[in-house]
Amino acid sequence: MSEETNNETTPVEETPTAETTEETTTEVVEEAPVLNPVLALAADARYTATGKRKTAVARVTLKPGTGVITVNGRELNEYFPRPTLQMTAKESLEKVNSVDKVDVIARVHGGGVAAQAGAVRHGIARALLEANADLRGELKRAGFLTRDARVKERKKAGLKKARKRPQFSKR
Repeated sequence: MSEETNNETTPVEETPTAETTEETTTEVVEEAPVLNPVLALAADARYTATGKRKTAVARVTLKPGTGVITVNGRELNEYFPRPTLQMTAKESLEKVNSVDKVDVIARVHGGGVAAQAGAVRHGIARALLEANADLRGELKRAGFLTRDARVKERKKAGLKKARKRPQFSKR
């Protein structure tokens, strides 16, 4: 019985060592792709851009600061109470590691809250591009510079909605 115990112990000891090695490798790989660009803004610099999503339009202004994001005169977490919307609005800043380096002032109108968050993200990405043209590759790869053209399809004559047809009756 003691021989069986030894056989069981040996594989158990090897398995955690292998898992630990894999975890360490995985952590290093995750840290490597983080971009560390130089976003040097002049003290009085202002960069403006317009972002759009569905029918929402956001006029965004970037200026050097401490990372305060204001949307329609209110703080980001007050205007977008859901964490997913806050994350969506800040994604382009996080992608280029500029969250604590710039203040964002956004004026948004039209659309719903999700479309407005997407419009703010698009506007911030375009304003970052004005500030530093070297960020274009990273922002474009992430898809933040592309205007999401998906909008609600219009209702057609003879149909109940955009594509829904009235029920067919043979007799």
